[in-house]
Amino acid sequence: MQTKNNLGGTKMKKTMLISILAVFIMLLPLIAVADTSDQKWMTKVEVKKRGAHCANDKNCFNRYHPNIPAVAKANPGDMIILHTRDALDAKYTYNSVPADVAATDLGLVHPMTGPVHIRGAKRGDAIEVEIVDIVPDEYGYTVIVPGFGFMRDVFAEPAIIHWQLTRIGAVSTEMPGIMVPYEAFPGSIGVLPGHPEIRKIKKREAALAGVGGSVATPSAAGARPASICGENGVDKDNCLRTIPPRENGGNMDVQQMQVGSRILFPCFIDGCGLFAGDIHYAQGDGEVAGTAIEMGTVTTLRVRKIHKGKGANMDMPATMGNDQIIDMEPTRYYQTVGIPLKGKGEIPPSHGYLGGEKIANLENLNEDLTIAARHAIAQMIDYLVTEHGLTREKAYILCSVAVDLRIGQVVDIPNYVVTAVLNLDVFDKFRHY
Repeated sequence: MQTKNNLGGTKMKKTMLISILAVFIMLLPLIAVADTSDQKWMTKVEVKKRGAHCANDKNCFNRYHPNIPAVAKANPGDMIILHTRDALDAKYTYNSVPADVAATDLGLVHPMTGPVHIRGAKRGDAIEVEIVDIVPDEYGYTVIVPGFGFMRDVFAEPAIIHWQLTRIGAVSTEMPGIMVPYEAFPGSIGVLPGHPEIRKIKKREAALAGVGGSVATPSAAGARPASICGENGVDKDNCLRTIPPRENGGNMDVQQMQVGSRILFPCFIDGCGLFAGDIHYAQGDGEVAGTAIEMGTVTTLRVRKIHKGKGANMDMPATMGNDQIIDMEPTRYYQTVGIPLKGKGEIPPSHGYLGGEKIANLENLNEDLTIAARHAIAQMIDYLVTEHGLTREKAYILCSVAVDLRIGQVVDIPNYVVTAVLNLDVFDKFRHY
């Protein structure tokens, strides 16, 4: 039974509630008439694949040129949904064998989806691009292509590992007991270069090639779009290959460009010409075998903002993020330490054009991060072979998808340090899957 005091308290609460509701109703018209005339509502801009391969798809290209026509237009804030192809344009399936890898045509590498014209962006501006989502295909692969990769002189035979992909991890019947965590990012993402950039890049790369450097010079074989870059293309000699990263971004292979991160790109043409492709399911820092876990995807991007005039002062793209890097850190790891040591008589591929005879008989090189990195990876391969029973080729492939090369120091002459960090979660996570 309620007392008189309880009844009074209840009436007071009801009165207060009615008063609050009355004030809210009075304010409602003021809220409703807020000015939304400048509001741009988010829309979706979707670019799909057409045909089995890039050659049959007007939404796909594999060379860089300022005149490649935009296949779609988007406003800042729009969800840009790109259906992307894998790095080698669906050449491999579950039935592919090493002989298929040996026949790989690198002229077809990196089919990009796009370009997308960003309304309001001009040459000299910069666009801030957010990686919103990456949906993986069910199949992925990692290959060793003869003549390509960080240790191409050591691993000269073709190899392929087939992966089954989910949003949890990648597993392979060829590497039992291993699951590589899902840490997807765009291996290639960028904007189209302008004509001045094409001239500058061609000049410096031709000079490097002229002294024996490893350069993928312009080639019309397999080039898309064929009308501009192909055998009968109107400007085929000014179409850049997609293999090296440059000022416009492209094949940067930076694993920190995870979902949630933002990339700032300088614009070299009006509309920027945003593109993406060659999405990686997972990759170690270094991608030493030459490929990551390669896959097709549906990738969603969003241009958060156009920074007017900012691109004119940028040398290269820059990445921003929050806790993505922390989330990628392993719970357990094994780390090897490399210094610039090599075998006597050995001239690594990266040094041949520098006059390798001078260093041929040296065991210890001076201030050399490349040789230090090779030393670290060689030790990691030995560890994986002896402690986990992998073949040397499979160990090299696992290094490519799950081992991070990190610079330890660049001051202690002559021996700079590069470490190789193996995420031991690749062995532990499988047991709980």
